[in-house]
Amino acid sequence: MATGIPDIPGITEVPDPQFVMSTNGRRIATYSWGDDTADTVLLVHGFASSARDNWVNTGWVRDLTRAGYRVLAIDQRGHGASDKPYLDRAYVMDLFVEDIVTVLDTYLLDSVHYAGYSLGARVGWQVAVAHPERVDRAVLGGIPDGRPLARLQIDQARAYVDHGTAVEDQVTRNYVTLTERVPGNDLRALIALAEGMRLVEDADPDPSNPPTQPVLFATGSEDAILERSRALADATPGSRFVELPGRHHFNAPVSREFRESAIAFLDEG
Repeated sequence: MATGIPDIPGITEVPDPQFVMSTNGRRIATYSWGDDTADTVLLVHGFASSARDNWVNTGWVRDLTRAGYRVLAIDQRGHGASDKPYLDRAYVMDLFVEDIVTVLDTYLLDSVHYAGYSLGARVGWQVAVAHPERVDRAVLGGIPDGRPLARLQIDQARAYVDHGTAVEDQVTRNYVTLTERVPGNDLRALIALAEGMRLVEDADPDPSNPPTQPVLFATGSEDAILERSRALADATPGSRFVELPGRHHFNAPVSREFRESAIAFLDEG
């Protein structure tokens, strides 16, 4: 999710993106910080956000590199400096998962620690299940309880971008506002993404087939998906759950408790 937080003085600078070509010809922007020989943490942002917005401006990259990790972050397809197609079929879950595997292959990384938020957490769940050898342990923040973006009213978002029609649904209005606050976002591409999430019937996380790696789940106490995220954690053997006091879905990445809990968890690996 986009946090809408401006650059903070002293926050880690963002290098120029290094592009990785996906299996279906889309450019995926990647960013790297720290010692290449250190254990790597892969950071994957949420919907309408970016590597900068979700992980740099919130202090995650700074704190992870200070803790001795090499950090690799991506702009997911449709976001940041990555390609932003307008085709719904360019955003099915399998392609998001393939992007992660392709990035790891390109960087010659057999496995990583994975940290994802919201849509990035949902992708992380699927990567951990489908490619368990690539994920040592995972931090999944604000993981959607069902199909990502199911609450977004696509018809209202499309009427807004096409004709300037006011958005009446509050959840959809929140998504539009967040999209417009992050530089470089393209609402048409993100509408296509929301449509793509609905093309495949089995896009929901399957509690009967959870990740087998150690997983830390974290969700804000004011997030509407709190109990359903907790239920996913309960279905994942050996996992832990952290409730982030006073945080809702759109500002949880800023939480210091979230960062500190995640780093302590990753340090156990």
